[in-house]
Amino acid sequence: MSYSSSIFLNNTLYLRRSFNNARSSGIRIAACLNVEVQAPDLNSIKSKEVMEESNKVFVGTYARVPLVLSSGKGCKLYDVEGREYLDLTSGIAVNALGHGDPDWIKAVTQQAHILTHVSNLYYTLPQLELAKRLIASSFADRVFFSNSGTEANEAAIKFARKFQRFSHPDEKQPPVEFIAFSNCFHGRTMGAVALTSKEHYRSPFEPVMPGVTFLEYGNIQAAKELIESGKIAAVFVEPIQGEGGIYSATQEFLQALRTACDSAGSLLVFDEVQCGLGRTGHLWAHEAYGIHPDIMTLAKPLAGGLPIGAVLVTERVAAAINYGDHGSTFAGGPLVCNAAVAVLDKISGPGFLASVTKKGQYFKELLVKKLGGNLHVREVRGVGLIIGVDLNVPASPLVEACQQSGLLVLTAGKGNVVRLVPPLTITEQELEHAAEILFNCLPVLDKTAKN
Repeated sequence: MSYSSSIFLNNTLYLRRSFNNARSSGIRIAACLNVEVQAPDLNSIKSKEVMEESNKVFVGTYARVPLVLSSGKGCKLYDVEGREYLDLTSGIAVNALGHGDPDWIKAVTQQAHILTHVSNLYYTLPQLELAKRLIASSFADRVFFSNSGTEANEAAIKFARKFQRFSHPDEKQPPVEFIAFSNCFHGRTMGAVALTSKEHYRSPFEPVMPGVTFLEYGNIQAAKELIESGKIAAVFVEPIQGEGGIYSATQEFLQALRTACDSAGSLLVFDEVQCGLGRTGHLWAHEAYGIHPDIMTLAKPLAGGLPIGAVLVTERVAAAINYGDHGSTFAGGPLVCNAAVAVLDKISGPGFLASVTKKGQYFKELLVKKLGGNLHVREVRGVGLIIGVDLNVPASPLVEACQQSGLLVLTAGKGNVVRLVPPLTITEQELEHAAEILFNCLPVLDKTAKN
């Protein structure tokens, strides 16, 4: 019997108790809001059956982990067998407040009773409130809402090209090309995937949008030369690359991009879909650099688990956009906007961002102490609660071993980075527990190296 298997067997009763407590807590919250919740009969549900049935009905776009999750509370998730997992994925950096935050539930439930959807043909109060909050807390003058980060970047592409046509009315061919960088990820729709550097995302769907040049992340000279050519509509860059492996831009790099774009008339777009909204300990990741973009794209944690994206722009960019240039049926609906306001309330609360910084520093130091001496660990990097453990072997065996031991983590980079993006509400005790599990699972890397 493996070490991880014994953990599960020895703690079955405790895990089921924890699961039932989490489920009961959610039901009690709903009861206070006069909402009926019908909990599923988990005694009749088996993971194997769910996975087999799912494989019959879904298009095979996801290489899914063999795990059927049924509920969550705080930083914990529970599968249909009642096993408990410490969640350091937060839905890929989405669940900033964890699972089942009472204030978030209240905001969603109350708005669902009032108004859920009316389309963007009409004005609504939650949408206005969210837009005002985003503008007041950022460089931006105007906001466009979408349903995801990919859609936000797609809109940013269109806005950049429209801006250049607006700014060069007498030119038959205004700047229409884009710069993106190695290891970047901006989405999977046809425009956004054209800006995504990994070949395997693009090649099955070529020809994708032309006019994109990929440069080395951090290569100032190459970026300056291409921007100065006068062909570039916009430069897309992540201040901290998440999917790419948790790489932070340098101050000099972002400043050079800002200066070159200002000189050439190109727009600077910061993709903060994963690194924004408090994850770094700043509300916006670029605040640490003191450099502002012309456009910023947001999504993941904005509505705490409901689908929303946002494109924040300056007045100069917004002036180029007219009625009908872009739109969305579902984007910025009252329900998701009210949820997003609740998220901003919590993240912007006294001491919240400082706590993210403190916990991030503590977790990083803990990981360096516990993992840094392992011959397969090359580096622990990151800022706030977006951290990567860079390995010299594939990370997937370690990720799988962690899952078997009750910890959920992600991969990144070229499959050799363990990505840690927990809920921002995670406690230091939970971070200590996560570090302990990671340490205990390190021996699987020796076997990986031999293979």
